[in-house]
Amino acid sequence: MSARDVVFPAGRQALYEKNRYSPAIRSNGFLFVSGQVGSRPDGSPEPDLEAQVTLAFANLNAILEAAGCTFKDVVDVTVFIVDPESKFERIWNVVGENWGDAPYPTLTGIGVTWLYGFDFEIKVIAKIPESAVG
Repeated sequence: MSARDVVFPAGRQALYEKNRYSPAIRSNGFLFVSGQVGSRPDGSPEPDLEAQVTLAFANLNAILEAAGCTFKDVVDVTVFIVDPESKFERIWNVVGENWGDAPYPTLTGIGVTWLYGFDFEIKVIAKIPESAVG
């Protein structure tokens, strides 16, 4: 097996190493990004819901940028929401600010009961642009 081609965002490698997972892996022209939450630099949850979703996108975008991608390169999205019935509208207003224009990526939304103190998590698969391959 070949070594994994790991992508780390600037300044957060120690946090990922502490938690023993890779933020993203490049493979066969795609970028597979681990679920991103609205964590502060020390890994703790941002308590305000809207700010937490905004921070989750900032953390996601940092990984995409480190791989030479943007959200426009994302082809598949999975979101996890704690108590979506009460939080969906507030979350989706923030998501819309980060989503961009059509055509949109595919989307799977999953309601969960626990996300380690977070209310929202987003994981994506992106097609790495040819200009970023090399």
